Amino acid sequence: MSGYLENGQWHDGWYDTRATKGEFVRTTSAFRHWITDDGSSGCKAEAGRYHLYVSLACPWACRTLIARTLKGLQDAISVSVVEPVMTQGWCFSDALPDHLHGFKYLHQLYSAADPQYTGRVLVPALWDKKARTIVSNESSEIMRMLNSAFGSLAKGDVDLYPAALREEIDRVNAFVYDNINNGVYRCGFATEQGAYERAFERLFSALDRVEDELGKRPYLVGAHATEADWRLFTTLARFDAVYFAHFKCNRNRLEDFSNISRYLRSLYLVPGIAETVNIDHIKRHYYMSHAHINPTRIVPVGPQLKFCAPAE
Repeated sequence: MSGYLENGQWHDGWYDTRATKGEFVRTTSAFRHWITDDGSSGCKAEAGRYHLYVSLACPWACRTLIARTLKGLQDAISVSVVEPVMTQGWCFSDALPDHLHGFKYLHQLYSAADPQYTGRVLVPALWDKKARTIVSNESSEIMRMLNSAFGSLAKGDVDLYPAALREEIDRVNAFVYDNINNGVYRCGFATEQGAYERAFERLFSALDRVEDELGKRPYLVGAHATEADWRLFTTLARFDAVYFAHFKCNRNRLEDFSNISRYLRSLYLVPGIAETVNIDHIKRHYYMSHAHINPTRIVPVGPQLKFCAPAE
């Protein structure tokens, strides 16, 4: 189950926002502070100052893990991973503890940041140990901060948002987010047939377009993988395992797209990326946490996924 906080009290339920004509409406992230290399924003990039809370099931959270990995910031920014199956929202356990505070539930972190907080409790959440608050829970902005602000601490020589490509990256990001990243959720969380079918058509029209573009070039923008590719990757990595069946995105599997399949495999094989993809967490989260979609909470055994299979 999911839910939200209101004046420190936990409320169950997936929707604390309004839906229009049966369409899923995504909540806006509430914490939007910014880290800079010199601290001019009030938050300075410093080794050991920040702690990242993520779910290995969540595509948005795994964006930030990927940025942390590619930039080589594992020693500079510590991480806690929540359990894949929600109870009072995202939670911790003896196996997957909150390494920083020892909290049982992620909503306790939000209350610690703001006792009057009202809203959804989301991952990722980047905690500032010095200021004792959440710096940001917006995945796209956390990615940008990890890419730009921590240059002196980064061990990886990667620029995910190169200046010369920023306009094109932003354009591609907007297209991918509206139609694919959020498109699968619009399918899965639709509450009316018409809303589902509109989302379905948008999703597969976009995937057809990406398939065509990847037949002309290896990456979405430029000659190397950028932020745009990794933002798409986290949705693609979950598609055949959960979105195809659970979210009724079933016109085609990604295995049916030759260019997308090749692209997905190539990104997965980048050193360090496989560790951010946990298919067990992904399947258990979606099939067991979304009881309004899958009331039996049975987790399917399959499918076999070629993109993450060992090389023969």
